[in-house]
Amino acid sequence: MIQKTTLDNGIRVLTEQMPGVHSVTLGVWVLNGSRNESPAQNGISHFIEHMLFKGTENRSARDIALEIDSVGGILNAFTSREYCCFHAKLLAEKIPLAMDLLADVILNSVFNLDEMEKERRVILQEILMIEDDPEELVHDLFSRRFWQGHPLGMPIQGTLETVGGISRDSLTAFVEEHFCGCNLLVCAAGNLEHADIVDLVAANFGRLSPGHGAVAKVPPLATRSLDFIERDLEQVHFCLGTCSLSQNHPDRFASYLLNTILGGSMSCRLFQKIREEHGLAYSIYSYLNCHSDAGAMVIYSATGNDNAAMVISLILQELRKLSIEPVSERELTSAREQLKGNLLLSFESTESRMMRLAKNEIYLGRYPSLMEIIAEFDRIGRDDLLRLSGELFRDDFLNLQMVGRTGRIDFPLLDLTLG
Repeated sequence: MIQKTTLDNGIRVLTEQMPGVHSVTLGVWVLNGSRNESPAQNGISHFIEHMLFKGTENRSARDIALEIDSVGGILNAFTSREYCCFHAKLLAEKIPLAMDLLADVILNSVFNLDEMEKERRVILQEILMIEDDPEELVHDLFSRRFWQGHPLGMPIQGTLETVGGISRDSLTAFVEEHFCGCNLLVCAAGNLEHADIVDLVAANFGRLSPGHGAVAKVPPLATRSLDFIERDLEQVHFCLGTCSLSQNHPDRFASYLLNTILGGSMSCRLFQKIREEHGLAYSIYSYLNCHSDAGAMVIYSATGNDNAAMVISLILQELRKLSIEPVSERELTSAREQLKGNLLLSFESTESRMMRLAKNEIYLGRYPSLMEIIAEFDRIGRDDLLRLSGELFRDDFLNLQMVGRTGRIDFPLLDLTLG
């Protein structure tokens, strides 16, 4: 059963009971991510995420780690383009401890200057690590170019320049402005009682001010481009992408099926064509990168310089086929059953249920049941996928980013069109 309560200061509390499990996963979601930053502040949300575990008025960084470890729990956090999440999984009877700890790090962090400089060095090394990893780098490059000139295109971790320029005052000012009741969502799933969670949230977060409400987001415009970063590598790593759908779009379930058929499994078209039939790449896959008001479908692969133009040409051929020929009934049934199976398995996890609960609140404002989601997949037919492919796979949306010795690619053979 899913229940929701909104506190007087605007904090939304959502819970889902899962009878028969021993654990609870608790998440505190701050509804601001890297897209809410200015270019000069890029990376500040991610920096704050790191700093909130570095000591509070009541606990040292070591105390924070030991307190969760000592009860067999797991504590973690992540930053995305649209939110930050601080979450813990532990035995149900230890939830008061987790709520107290999460409230402490979010409300009482001291942002010690020595710890801040240490963590700045850690983040700068994280950025350099991405620069040294061509697969990570090309995904980052794709987002920057596809959403060029829009905050969605800024890297979540920031850049060497922006992270180097973030001050303690800017960190505390950002927290004061954005960590407020109207931007906070507390979700829990597992062996729990809703009223108990609401009482814990009120006791621990009740003093938080409501804030001023969310700032209206400006939807991005996708940019068609072909760019590359020259690196001395044995392979060319690339991302080829096009526009997809937002998180709440009516056709989103069709896009999940389309992505699965194209590049979402070992039996997908791209894996079978590029790896199994032609032997041109070890890794090839596609994924959806969806936000509140926009989305992208991205294909990644890596191959030798001599093969790059051919691999990209074969990918474009598959995109073209999907936009002019209906998929087979067998492909559609296989993709449908794969997604339904993945969904059913995820419902066994308190962490997955907590994440799903939060994202449904953020993007939909409602909580589709398991049977409702399955029915959505079942109602989608071959004609729906053909129509959606024609809408998404268009020349004016195509964006290609490459990392490697791109000077050795025969670019005249690289015709970035679907014909």
